[in-house]
Amino acid sequence: MRATAAMAVSLLKLRIGVAIAASALAGVAVASGPALSWWQVLALSLSILGASGAAGAFNHYYDRDLDRLMARTRNRPFASGAFGESIWWPVAFVGLLVVSLGLASLTVGHIAAAYVFLGAFTYGIVYTVWLKRRSTWNIVVGGLAGSFAVLAGAAAVDPSPQVVPTVLAIVLFLWTPPHFWSLAAAKGQDYARAGIPMLPVVTPARAWTMAILAHSVALALIALLPLWFGEGILYGIGAAAGGSYFVWTSIRLYRDPSKANAMANFFASLLQLGLLVAGALLAGAAGYWS
Repeated sequence: MRATAAMAVSLLKLRIGVAIAASALAGVAVASGPALSWWQVLALSLSILGASGAAGAFNHYYDRDLDRLMARTRNRPFASGAFGESIWWPVAFVGLLVVSLGLASLTVGHIAAAYVFLGAFTYGIVYTVWLKRRSTWNIVVGGLAGSFAVLAGAAAVDPSPQVVPTVLAIVLFLWTPPHFWSLAAAKGQDYARAGIPMLPVVTPARAWTMAILAHSVALALIALLPLWFGEGILYGIGAAAGGSYFVWTSIRLYRDPSKANAMANFFASLLQLGLLVAGALLAGAAGYWS
């Protein structure tokens, strides 16, 4: 049972899915409009988990040849041979995506469902199929997947564009590249062996560390903009604490581009996102109960 659960978590990339769903809930929390019911929040979360899981599983299937070349990924279900090749796998993934989009459309609206689709399409097709093997822009454009989750959450409350959710979407867009670049820097031999043109693999250390630092500074500053539009102190604490720490570890990486500092920056990016989302959710809960 434990092995089956671990296989499902790996196949559907549920750890990433939970982070994406949490980002969507942050979009709900900062959006202005009528409060969602508990079942709408649950349906939105499940639809995003399903759609991101379908895109993540397709990524496993499509990239099984690359995953076999990387120590970090060679034990994934398709790379290891635990799951065989079959056309029915992509069919099943598309089915999961369709069910997830239907759930979103019926419970939180067509606009929110469209954003859920765009997130899955960006990761599954734009990043995995079109860019990952061909361009250093792969994860830059792929960062839009998380941004669409925030916009899906906001659209579930009110389909009209709003400033604060858009700002958070921009932050997620800026967050994804330094997060994955830091991992690629720490696991550079893996990516080089697989021929994946991640920025730290194909450019000098001075270039990719500066790119990471520039992104971390930009997202830390932009993450504070919602304070100007009325987000409370709880949001401000989360945004400031997470952003400051991420910038500090990025500066340390720029000064010393070691694998240890790259992994530290990778974990700092996770902390930054966690504190930002937690701040948004706490601020939204405080506003709801007040």
